[in-house]
Amino acid sequence: MSSVKRTIIQSESAPTAIGPYSQAVLHAGWLFCSGQIGLGPTDQKLVTGGTAAETRQVLANLRAVLEAAGLAFADVVKTTIYLVDLADFGLVNEIYAEAFGEHAPARATVEVAALPKGARVEIDCIATSRD
Repeated sequence: MSSVKRTIIQSESAPTAIGPYSQAVLHAGWLFCSGQIGLGPTDQKLVTGGTAAETRQVLANLRAVLEAAGLAFADVVKTTIYLVDLADFGLVNEIYAEAFGEHAPARATVEVAALPKGARVEIDCIATSRD
């Protein structure tokens, strides 16, 4: 049994979980963010505008969860990007690079058969706490 406290992180500026999981969990100095898809935080609906719009919303959702934990993209050490179509890799990469700037974390990108709610992109991340 661990004596290190687990803290559930919840942001009202990101969509609520669509299943039995938390937006993020802070444990032992690490923040583990669940995957985000391009849902709007207030209506829980997938944004319109295709892969580019979804990617921007995904990153806005991740930013909101990180900020709820007192962190930022500069604190992210690992991400995984899930794409329904790897042909979208270049487009997603451009938008991702704008968000992370010079603080590029380690990353994996994989093509998947499908994502929840018909999304085209999902991103999860692990960040290190400043505490």
